[in-house]
Amino acid sequence: MKKIALITLLLASLNIWAQQGQNPESVVQKQVEAYNSRDLEAFLSFYADDVKIYTFPNRLDVDGKAAMRESYAPFFKAATLLHCKIVKRIVRKNTVIDEELIKYNDSEFGGVAIYEVQNDKIIRVTFVE
Repeated sequence: MKKIALITLLLASLNIWAQQGQNPESVVQKQVEAYNSRDLEAFLSFYADDVKIYTFPNRLDVDGKAAMRESYAPFFKAATLLHCKIVKRIVRKNTVIDEELIKYNDSEFGGVAIYEVQNDKIIRVTFVE
C-alpha cells in the first residue's frame, strides 16, 4: 500500500512539474539559439500556430506559423552568416523585450523585439525598428 501511495505522489509531482512548463525567458532564449543555428524547424517550434508578428506600433506583417515559415525560409536559406546577439533583455511576467544586434551575411543591424509568451509558445512579436 505504501508503494502505491508513493508512486501516486511521485506521478502527481511530475504532472505538476510538467504543467508548469518553461518560463517565458527560457522560451525566447531557446528560439534565439535555434535562430543562430539556422535551424528553421527548431526556431518555429517555439511559436504558436496562430502567432502574429507586427512592426511597431501595430502593422501586422505575419499571421500564423505557416506564413512565418514562408517568410523566414528564404531568409534562413540565403544566410551564410546569421547571428543574433542580445544586447539587453527585460523580462516582465510573460513579456520579454530584447535589444538585438543581428549579423546577416555582410550586414549588421539592430532593433528591439517584444515577445509575448503563453503556454510555452511565442504568441506575438512586435519589432521596433
